[in-house]
Amino acid sequence: MKNLFNTKARTLIVVIVLVLFSVNMYLLFDLRRLVENTVHDSIYDYVVFQEGSMYKARNYASGYVEFASDDAARVISQAITKGNVIYLKAGNYTLNSDIIVNNKQRSRILSNGAVIIGNGKRFIIRGDAYNSSQNNFISGLTIINGTLRIENSFGTTVTNMAFTCCAVAIEVVNTETWSEGTEIADCRFINSTVGIIFRTPVGNGTGSYASSKISRCFFNLLDDSVGIVVERLAEFSDSQISEVRMWMGENGFMRNQTGLLVDGSMHQTLLLGVVFESFADNPDQLYAIALGATSITPPILAGGVTFLGNWTAKIYNPNSKWIAGVGSIFKQEDLRVSVGLNGQYGPIQSFQMRPLTIAYFKAKIDVQGSFAYNETITVRFRLEFVDNVISKSVEKSFNNTTTLWLSDDDLLRMYPSQSVIWNILIDAKASSASTDAVVMVSILGVNT
Repeated sequence: MKNLFNTKARTLIVVIVLVLFSVNMYLLFDLRRLVENTVHDSIYDYVVFQEGSMYKARNYASGYVEFASDDAARVISQAITKGNVIYLKAGNYTLNSDIIVNNKQRSRILSNGAVIIGNGKRFIIRGDAYNSSQNNFISGLTIINGTLRIENSFGTTVTNMAFTCCAVAIEVVNTETWSEGTEIADCRFINSTVGIIFRTPVGNGTGSYASSKISRCFFNLLDDSVGIVVERLAEFSDSQISEVRMWMGENGFMRNQTGLLVDGSMHQTLLLGVVFESFADNPDQLYAIALGATSITPPILAGGVTFLGNWTAKIYNPNSKWIAGVGSIFKQEDLRVSVGLNGQYGPIQSFQMRPLTIAYFKAKIDVQGSFAYNETITVRFRLEFVDNVISKSVEKSFNNTTTLWLSDDDLLRMYPSQSVIWNILIDAKASSASTDAVVMVSILGVNT
């Protein structure tokens, strides 16, 4: 009986062990499935990290390290080529070659503490054309002595970055098609020779860097340095620079510094809330804004643009480019108006201050030359508003040479109750079949 009991007990123990083993295996497999599902649900395709002297990229789907090298650029390039969302763990990443993000769409390169030791190398986001490189995003990196290059790319976003001691921190360049819609936000540029530069197009590239935005960025400038550059033939147009601050002339550095250098075009580009702050006691070639000899259109000082401290010139403008801004004044003298004959008005002379509109103006009419017997010269003014409505006309008639200013009553006749002046339309006519009279108009006013 005793042996029978022992046999039954041993059998029961074995059964219990097998059941527990089966349960444990099930739990282990279930836990493994949970972990695998969690990995597959990760927002990252690859995580790049440093281990000893090697840089590695782990595939989050498989959990395996797929790429490893002592050159961080090689590992990062391989990861972003195969994946689309890359995370760089905090640490120092030394480049021995360029990082290349080639022909990617909606790729995301993220970090919270990774430092790129550039050694003069570049982090390149490029496309064969703008439609092959679109909506890429880079955030959270610090780049020391390196360059972030955006080439033939549409809608690239750069945010929460720091650039320190770079020859060129960010360059945007067109070699094929164009790069538009670039956004650079919440970045810091410290002691770099050039902060941001929009390059002269080369090859088959156009000059367009339109509809781009630089916002909430801070620049610390040294001697012989520039915050933002728009090179010759570059068109940083229809864009914005907003809530940007440039610290210049600090710590004894007060020579050859420019906040914004324009050698190309900034047509209809607005400066909003931009602060240029000089700490220099005796500035030497210290300019908040400099307009070069090849500059086509300066930016519009749209509001909140501030110049603090001492400057060689707040805006260096040796070629007398017209500087536009809200509330800026303008003057156009001796605008020639063709005179129609036989009582018919001649061609319309259109006067406008695009990209700005006109808040208020005064106009002077100067009629010169000889008049035939009973000849009358009539000059007509009308306003075209932004909604394409044409105002009532003001007509002034002349029987001899004279000068006359439009009165306030004349202007009130043309003004509507509410609208924006887009054009001033001027034409003239003679009552005779021929005339020697000459009509000249001078206009001065204020923009809005």
